Amino acid sequence: MNILQKIFTDHYEEIKYTLHPRDTEMENIEKMIHCGDPSFGGAMYHCPHCGNFKYVPFHCHSRFCPSCGNKYSMERTTSMTFKLINVKHRHCVFTIDENLRDFFLKERSLLDCLFHSVASVISRMFFELNKSKNFTPGFIMVLHTFGRDLKWNPHIHCLISEGGLSDDGLWRNVHHFNYSFLRSAFRTALLNEMHQRLGDPFKQIKSLCYSSHKKGFYVYAKPSSCDPETAIKYIGRYLGRPVIATSRIDKYDGSMVTFHYNRHEDDKYIQETIPVMDFIKRLIRHIPEKHFKMIRYGGLYARHRKTDQQLHKVISNRNVPFYATLTIGGMLFFLLLVMIRWNVPSAGIKWSFWNFILTISVFPSKNYMRDLCPDLAESVLLHNFLCFYGIIPS
Repeated sequence: MNILQKIFTDHYEEIKYTLHPRDTEMENIEKMIHCGDPSFGGAMYHCPHCGNFKYVPFHCHSRFCPSCGNKYSMERTTSMTFKLINVKHRHCVFTIDENLRDFFLKERSLLDCLFHSVASVISRMFFELNKSKNFTPGFIMVLHTFGRDLKWNPHIHCLISEGGLSDDGLWRNVHHFNYSFLRSAFRTALLNEMHQRLGDPFKQIKSLCYSSHKKGFYVYAKPSSCDPETAIKYIGRYLGRPVIATSRIDKYDGSMVTFHYNRHEDDKYIQETIPVMDFIKRLIRHIPEKHFKMIRYGGLYARHRKTDQQLHKVISNRNVPFYATLTIGGMLFFLLLVMIRWNVPSAGIKWSFWNFILTISVFPSKNYMRDLCPDLAESVLLHNFLCFYGIIPS
């Protein structure tokens, strides 16, 4: 049990009956607390050479969990790499006024406005280059709701290709981004969309934002563009990583929590000690609603046209199946196809690179919140499995 699990386990009842969290918050908290708990099932591995058995508990697959969140981040980074066009990309961050943050906290559906505003501004900037050609870039948007101090601060990280494809298949490189336009256009697009959602009561806040941000909302970009491999690793840190790493929690005494971070403005080391319930409230507010998409694709990365297939990718389409099979997910997908082809009953599957042993659990792999099931089917050698169903000769 890591320190974050201990904190939430110690105060589980208090969280449930005093904070009154949302359903999705309670679901992720329960998943994280029981992550790696052997009583919730696992996979048994067997080595035929030494005769040893190894039992590996199942994990929760929640992005709120420190270990599972990091794994999710790596998998999404790999998935994004397959989509990237082999051109330089620009990393931009779209921020909002502090007066607007509470609106997104109280009404989570407004977070869609951030994505819509960023997508419309980027598309419009490239459209202005040549209206008849209609150049379209490729961009990936990632919603980030927390800062280093864990406070509520929604903003969008965006990875934009330095170039666009016209409707007739002509590529144009774009090395200059008009940040004055991005700032003012993003401010206008976001405020107008929020006004449309919230109605006339929002007018006063809207006029306040215009007066205090005459040049527009702040849009940050790295000083220089970078190759796609470097850019995807950089933005991959923001995909599904947990709100806080356990290494940043310095002390927990049952009532107070001490954690540290480097302040974004001057990179100064800050250590903060707050009551444990305040610490928990800072964390769980960043759990998104169920099925809410924190990562969204736009432009070339969101469409499927024949002209787009001619673009050179970072990893060519011919090599994608090879790289996909190097991941656990790719191997599991291959086995699922085999099972569907040969009408094998649905079951949960686990791989072992140690000895290529397949473990089939007797409960359906629907979700993690299942009843305790200590019974596991016996381990079967992959070679015998494939031979039995005629995939390879015996």
